Amino acid sequence: ARILRLLALAPAGLADAHTASALAGCSVSAARSTLDDFVKLGLLRTDGAAHPQYAVPGCLAPMLSALLEDRDRPAEIQLARARMLERTVRRLQSCRAVTEPEGSAARRKLAGLPRSLRFPNADEAGAWLRVRQPALLASARLAVADGELDTLARRLVAALVRALAAHRGTEEAAPELYGLHGLVLDVALRRELPREQAAALLNLADLDARTGRTREALTRYRAALDAGKAAKDLYATGRAMESVGGAYEELGDYHRAADWYGRALSQRLTQGERADEARLYGRLGAVHTYAGRYGEALRNWRAAAAGRRRLGDPAAQARALSEAARVQEYAGRPHDSLQTCQEAVDLARRAGDVRLQAALQLRLADTLDRLGDPAAARLHRGAAERLLGEEPSAYEIRSASAEN
Repeated sequence: ARILRLLALAPAGLADAHTASALAGCSVSAARSTLDDFVKLGLLRTDGAAHPQYAVPGCLAPMLSALLEDRDRPAEIQLARARMLERTVRRLQSCRAVTEPEGSAARRKLAGLPRSLRFPNADEAGAWLRVRQPALLASARLAVADGELDTLARRLVAALVRALAAHRGTEEAAPELYGLHGLVLDVALRRELPREQAAALLNLADLDARTGRTREALTRYRAALDAGKAAKDLYATGRAMESVGGAYEELGDYHRAADWYGRALSQRLTQGERADEARLYGRLGAVHTYAGRYGEALRNWRAAAAGRRRLGDPAAQARALSEAARVQEYAGRPHDSLQTCQEAVDLARRAGDVRLQAALQLRLADTLDRLGDPAAARLHRGAAERLLGEEPSAYEIRSASAEN
């Protein structure tokens, strides 16, 4: 009778054996047996799937809620709800961990969980996630709306985000992720947690940006910057400034994009974050190129190349030099462009990046054509074709695009 009353707490009126077990504080097998008995008595419905769900009929739900309030103390109800949320978090963590490689930290942690909480393989975990998704999303919404278990609510949302991303990918799960990040923001605002506000706003803005809502993304990136400053979170503020620059670049406002990239770069320089510095020099080089400021563009691409050299990444250094060569060509300096491009080819060869080397050989050929040396251009095109011939997939991609 107590289990039946507690099913009034099941999100969206949907429970499985783990939900009932956590609510009542009994074993999973006992909960499953009791739920099956309720089905036989016509008190619950079940879908009979591999991961069965038990639904409370709509006509019974109000009566079960009334019975729960009448028979159980508020503290007991809150404890049952907390147990259910904790169990859901652990199942979601297990659901995500099974997608990790063998021997990883997540898999080692998974091995320490009770057998009833583990999934035998990723396919089983994915099937469970698909079946339980409506209940899991409802559970997250209810936990956030309740406001009494915010710590558990935050853990639940975080675990659900990771599980959905692991099994479906961020692109496919974007609609669900958007709503979940909104829930995180609600809790962060209620609890005045600026660091979490910044993280939620950045995630929401990224989803806006991916779906073409660039102005909405820009508004959220600016709000994330304010929250990051309030939290004194250097990562969040740097990330927000760079993203604001990216939004302006997408909108074609290259002057503002360069300004914000410059702000982000100044912060990275004070932190000594070399990979971020090199990336931002590249982004500055790109927007200056788009704006026709070739002197600034060339300086930034050279700085990006130098940064990649210090990081010991010859392939990335070659790409940066390739962009520098492009800028020199735009600026009417084809001989300089030829020399820079040759440097990039040598680096790509040392890095063993065949596709990049072939692309650079083709760029060299184009430059030589413009300089009036078709014989040398043919030699470089022939070298590119031979390199692409060693990479069948690259050759096929180029051939298809050439036909188009």
